[in-house]
Amino acid sequence: MKSALKFFIIGTMLIFPLGLKSQVPAQPASQEQQSMQSSSKYDFIPGEKIIFFDDFSQDAVGDFPDLWTANAPGEVNTLSIASGNWFNLNSVDGNYFYLKSIDFPKNFIVEFDIVPKKTGGRIAAGLILYGEDKPKEMDNNVNPGNGGIHISVEKGTWNTIGYKTGQNDRITGSSTINPVEQEKVNHVIIWVQNRRLRIYHKAAKVLDIPTNIYEGTKFSRFCLRLSRGASCGSYISNFRITDASPDMRNKLLTEGKLVTYGIYFDVNKDVVKPESYGTLKEIAKVLTENPGVRVKIVGHTDNDGADPANLDLSKRRGSSVKDELVKNFSIDASRLESDGMGETQPVAPNDTPVNKALNRRVELIKL
Repeated sequence: MKSALKFFIIGTMLIFPLGLKSQVPAQPASQEQQSMQSSSKYDFIPGEKIIFFDDFSQDAVGDFPDLWTANAPGEVNTLSIASGNWFNLNSVDGNYFYLKSIDFPKNFIVEFDIVPKKTGGRIAAGLILYGEDKPKEMDNNVNPGNGGIHISVEKGTWNTIGYKTGQNDRITGSSTINPVEQEKVNHVIIWVQNRRLRIYHKAAKVLDIPTNIYEGTKFSRFCLRLSRGASCGSYISNFRITDASPDMRNKLLTEGKLVTYGIYFDVNKDVVKPESYGTLKEIAKVLTENPGVRVKIVGHTDNDGADPANLDLSKRRGSSVKDELVKNFSIDASRLESDGMGETQPVAPNDTPVNKALNRRVELIKL
């Protein structure tokens, strides 16, 4: 990437895991704001459990990420078009595995930022979610484990393949809606709900296959794949897995507090992003059906940056959420208060990417 995208590398390329560090989701340096009303296709709602998060901020630039392994070259870089660290999948043929097993629920959401390189083949990267009977650090089979779903993120299309050991047939899906753009930050969202697979990108639901996954598939691992002769390679960051579809009604009305990770902002910004639509819509539904309920909306941050700046940012974000509920969902402003606590009320130590992600949240407290 010579023209539009510059990256800065320190050190040499490594093939084996080394060091580790953490931070906040990165987005493009400049990005047009889409209206909340145009984002009704964003119907997913992340839960309050963060199962996995890695933004590679605890990894040294130039090193291979500490929590991953591969049969191909890779390293952590920085990019001029976005903040934070990025995992450079700098091969045209290889598999990149997260080292640990994950206890995936039946209903979960995978999100990541991807910057496809301009040169090379059509495939930016493949994401494979799969299950295995016996733990295996690297399973380099075309279809690893005993069953799974292969999601191919391509420059012109989206392709999916559901597979299972002992089944010759493959369950396939395809779409040409809103493909990823080269040398730009693309935020991809994947919602797995039992056998159903949904993919979202650029304010659209680009794919929705009710039975794309074989019955009985239990996910426990994931990897990123590049295919010889077909891949261009990409940069990956802000990889997050959460549970999905929380019981907001019970949390807010019965327990008195709702914690959400489904309201999105750019780094150091207070403008609510379109991906927040599903979460805000559900919150508004609970409030509309319970007109006597009043709530306080409270923003929280991790400990990156200066304390006063974090406090100010959290207050502005809380206020922005209130404004969205009033302007776009017709909730009476007199029923809402807003505030921000900055980094003063962490729910976890700010010592890992996952814990920092847990601390970056919005809470709704019943008054």
